[in-house]
Amino acid sequence: MDKYFWNERWEKEEIAFHMNEVNPMLIKYFPELSLEKQKRIFIPLCGKTLDIKWLLDRNHKIVGVELNELAVKSLFVELKIEPTILKTSDFIIYKHENIEVFVGDFFNLSETLLGKVDLIYDRAALVALPKDMRKKYSAHLLNITNRVSQLLLTYEYDQSTMKGPPFCVDSLEVKEYYFDIYSLVLLEKNENLPSGLKRKSNGCEKVWLLKNNKK
Repeated sequence: MDKYFWNERWEKEEIAFHMNEVNPMLIKYFPELSLEKQKRIFIPLCGKTLDIKWLLDRNHKIVGVELNELAVKSLFVELKIEPTILKTSDFIIYKHENIEVFVGDFFNLSETLLGKVDLIYDRAALVALPKDMRKKYSAHLLNITNRVSQLLLTYEYDQSTMKGPPFCVDSLEVKEYYFDIYSLVLLEKNENLPSGLKRKSNGCEKVWLLKNNKK
C-alpha cells in the first residue's frame, strides 16, 4: 500500500473517490442481507464515507480501518461525535459507542485486535489496491474476519484508459480470491460508472454478495 500516495491525496483534498452521497448500491441491496440490528460491520479502507452514518442510523455497529488520520478526524467531525482516542504500537484508535476506526496499515490489523465482525462491506478497498497487492489483501481480510460474508463492489473497465485507483477488478479475479470460500452471487451489473470514472472509460460496476455457506 502506497502510504505516501494516499496521505498526499487526502492532504491535498484530491479525493474524487469520496462520494458525496450514500452509495446507492448499499441502499438498494443492504436490506437483502437481512442483518439483525446491532451487528458489527467491518469496512476496510473506510475513509470518511457517508455509508458509515447510514449504517449507524440503522442501529448497526461499525469498525473500520483507514490509513490517513485526517480522513478519520473528518469522519468524526461530520458525524458530530467526540471520539475517545487510544494508541497501540501499530494504530491510533478512534472510538465512540457503536463505531471504532483503526488508523494505520490494514496489513498490521490482527484478528485479535479487530474482534468479531458479522459482515464485511468492501465498498472501496479491493478496487483501491494495485494488482500485486490485491491477492495479499484478500488473503489477509479472510484471515482476520473468520471469513464472514461480504457485500463487495467492483469496477470493470479498460485499465489502459486510466491508471487507477479505482482499479479494474473483473469477475475472474473475484473468483480467484474468493470462490474457494464463498458462494458468489452477482446482485447487479450496473453500466452507470461513478462520474469520475465514467469520464475516462466505459465499463460497469458490479455488486457481489459473497456468502460463506462453506463453514
